[in-house]
Parts: sequence; C-alpha cells; structure tokens
Amino acid sequence: MESVQKKIQGIKAFFNDVLGEMRKCTWPEKQELVESTVVVIVLLFMLSIYVGVCDKILVVLLRALIPSG
Repeated sequence: MESVQKKIQGIKAFFNDVLGEMRKCTWPEKQELVESTVVVIVLLFMLSIYVGVCDKILVVLLRALIPSG
C-alpha cells in the first residue's frame, strides 16, 4: 500500500513541478502568434510547390529514361 501512495505522491509532485515551470514561460502576444502562424503557412505552401515541381521533373526524367511497354 505504501508503494501506491509513494507513486501517487510522485505523480502529484511531477504535475506540481510542471505547473511551476509553465508559470515561468513567457507566452507570445496574439499579434506575434498570428504573424508566426502566417509565416509557417506561407513557408509550407512554398515548400509544397517546390516538392511538387521536383516531383514533376523527376517523373518526366524517369519516363524519358525508362521505356514503357
């Protein structure tokens, strides 16, 4: 029974430590969060276009190198 109580106390101590650390964090303002989100979305869009173009180029090259049929 003691081991169960020790585990429960350990879990409580862990979550108290987590809460203490979360209070130390500095959270971004709404405007900064919105700007960062926009940057991430734009970069993902640009990356997807780059990957798509590379894919199309590789498909064309492979079709030229490997005869079908």
